[in-house]
Amino acid sequence: MTADSRYTGVYFYKENAMSEEQLMSEKEFDELDHFLMSEQCSDETMAMDALHGYLTAIAIGPELLPTDEWLPRVWGPEPDDEPEFHNAAQAARIRHLCERTLEDILVTLAVAPNDFEPLFCEHQWKGKPVLDAEAWAWGFTEGMQLRASAWQALENSPQAGLLRAIHLLGAEEIEEEAVKLVDDPLKCHKLAIEIEASIPQINRFWTAQKNRKAH
Repeated sequence: MTADSRYTGVYFYKENAMSEEQLMSEKEFDELDHFLMSEQCSDETMAMDALHGYLTAIAIGPELLPTDEWLPRVWGPEPDDEPEFHNAAQAARIRHLCERTLEDILVTLAVAPNDFEPLFCEHQWKGKPVLDAEAWAWGFTEGMQLRASAWQALENSPQAGLLRAIHLLGAEEIEEEAVKLVDDPLKCHKLAIEIEASIPQINRFWTAQKNRKAH
């Protein structure tokens, strides 16, 4: 569980799996979270849940991308969305924390994939806690767009259904007939659970693809 009650997910201190040095610390998480929500960032900047989804797509997708390619989209779709850093040292620090987030995802999926949980928000609905994966799923779809043509290998495969819940919650627009699948928080909660179950399978799909190419 993260330090911030807005989020749910096992994100720190995965005991008996990895050393704490390999993982993003609670302090690092809070530092990046607070920066992304600060006035130094534009309204277009990803929050932590969207960032986690975005970086998960990069971590498990067809190829790992250099930071200079994926980092600008974190700030927003336009070059003017880049944060107003106080100095070069702060810019380097925030870059490092974004890279640490990606490293955390990569290490967890490589060493203890069953411990990986998407960073969803949680809120109350009719007195019960429900998961809100919309921002995470949107971030994931943004990550897919960086290699949209390569992702078609999964989208055109028999396993395309693994992306169903991500598409329903994260796409900018969905088909009219699909709106009824996301029209209340409980339905969205069930889709969040579906996403969580699909991530290890998507990871295995791309791992197999990469292994075939290597041979």
